[in-house]
Amino acid sequence: MRRRTLTAAVLLVAALTGCSAQGGTTADTPPARIAESAAPAPTGTASAAPVKPLARSLPVRVQLPAAAVDARGVLDLGLNADGTVEVPSVAQADRIGWYGKGVTPGETGPAVLIGHFDTARGPAVLKDVSKVRVGDEITVTRADGTAAVFRVRELQQVDKDAFPTEKVYGDTRRPELRVITCGGELVDGHRPDNIILYADLVTARPA
Repeated sequence: MRRRTLTAAVLLVAALTGCSAQGGTTADTPPARIAESAAPAPTGTASAAPVKPLARSLPVRVQLPAAAVDARGVLDLGLNADGTVEVPSVAQADRIGWYGKGVTPGETGPAVLIGHFDTARGPAVLKDVSKVRVGDEITVTRADGTAAVFRVRELQQVDKDAFPTEKVYGDTRRPELRVITCGGELVDGHRPDNIILYADLVTARPA
């Protein structure tokens, strides 16, 4: 049975406003913006053959070599009292969080990972997200000892007020992954955009 519901997904529209430079940021933190060339993969370049979905198993490690990410101890994120999704705390800025009310990486549907670009303390786990390109791989190690390998299909930068809730959280027919952080030039100590990586499962192997 699917553990995700669209009702919960709808509540996530404003969830990522907390994924920002809370209380300001350091002067040497660069703008968070993806390259203009980071666009959806042309038809035919996405993963060719569907991969068999995996059983449910919690994520324990996230590796995104293109952005120098190797984050262990994945956080389990739920919902805040106001219905918005939790984000890692400032003290946990070097860690990735997984939206625990959704599917786990490798199950059918969109598994969602969230991390900071920066905080008031400086650059965070996804500080190099602008280096990611279509075709790069994201490996999620799971508690059952499998490694689910995803390939980035699309990168999107969008104003938080226009967050694409259905595109990010809506049901899919195959195992997919979303990695979400903040982006854009600082405005009053906060970044106005979200950067979203969309990726498809391409293989699963022993970790």
